[in-house]
Amino acid sequence: MLSVKIFSLYPDMFPGPLDVGLYKRARKKKIWSLDVINIRDYAKDKHRTVDDTPFGGGNGMLMRADVVAEALDKNIKKNKSSKTIYLSPKGKQFDQNLAKKFSKLKNLNIVCGHFEGIDQRVLETRNIEEISMGDFILSGGETASFVFLDAILRLLPGVLGNKLSIQEESFENNLLEYPQYTKPQKWEKKSPPAVLLSGDHAKIKDWRLSQSEAITRRLRPDLWQKYISKSKK
Repeated sequence: MLSVKIFSLYPDMFPGPLDVGLYKRARKKKIWSLDVINIRDYAKDKHRTVDDTPFGGGNGMLMRADVVAEALDKNIKKNKSSKTIYLSPKGKQFDQNLAKKFSKLKNLNIVCGHFEGIDQRVLETRNIEEISMGDFILSGGETASFVFLDAILRLLPGVLGNKLSIQEESFENNLLEYPQYTKPQKWEKKSPPAVLLSGDHAKIKDWRLSQSEAITRRLRPDLWQKYISKSKK
């Protein structure tokens, strides 16, 4: 079972979209669990202050080291299969390979930042890995955590019914997914490619690969180069 702990200033946002459909059923089956910790509960004063101005000046506020560290230290048990992530625009870019890596953990801790971020000393002393969901800015880490967990939880054994569907998805082989079609066979005078109706599985497989290659080469030249490099090995 994957045990997820989320550290947030807005715990009421959870479980949110993680409490419907596949993920709700998976949580009931104890495939994964969710515990949400309110960082503000570890503030040091009666006003429950969690932020302060940055040393050296500058705009905005920073989440205090002592408050965040206290929340983490009181709720995280250190072990080899545990990882603490801070969702940050200056972190390592999240991708499918990282999703697979994190899905193999037993304990995943997610720190949701706010304001201008978190005091750097917490990240360094608590061995926190920074992960970015993309080159854009969000108002807080909560919304990013939903996407982050969505990509990870679906990889857990027992969450999705069809294991083969995961293997054929975009990014699994550094290729984007091929176009797909379903009924009705004719819609607005358009029909699926004839090869998909042929029943010839070898030709269908070749067509799908060629489509994935063409789409990836046109839309994601970065992925295309990875695919070419891997194919040469």
